[in-house]
Amino acid sequence: MTTTETAKVTDADKAAIAALTQKVIAAWAYHDADAFADVFTEDGTMILAGSFANGREEIRKFLKNAYDTNYKGTQVTGKPLSLRFLSPDSAVLLTQGGVLYKGESEVADHNAIRASWTVARQDGEWRLAAYQNTPRDK
Repeated sequence: MTTTETAKVTDADKAAIAALTQKVIAAWAYHDADAFADVFTEDGTMILAGSFANGREEIRKFLKNAYDTNYKGTQVTGKPLSLRFLSPDSAVLLTQGGVLYKGESEVADHNAIRASWTVARQDGEWRLAAYQNTPRDK
């Protein structure tokens, strides 16, 4: 970004983007596929190992099923690693975390991930446009 563009990025923008991770963690804690999907733009994409969901409704459908099957009783955790603005209305957030299965307080190495979150400001609100994760290196 140019100096002029950088000047338009506020601490509130940075906080709102970082808060997206907490919205996802909270939605997952309640197995609330609607709240999780609502973090995304209408045409957002989500790529997980072996899964691709295109659009908010596909994301919602995927999670409703996942919370009843593969991810039943799970939690997620994550923390921001870096944030880079591409423009005043778009950014890339990198995080590290993973899925916590019943009885776990730390993410097992085989469940640890790093993720890329491409975020965009739409109608004054920061939303997730694209999410992809991959196993964390050891």
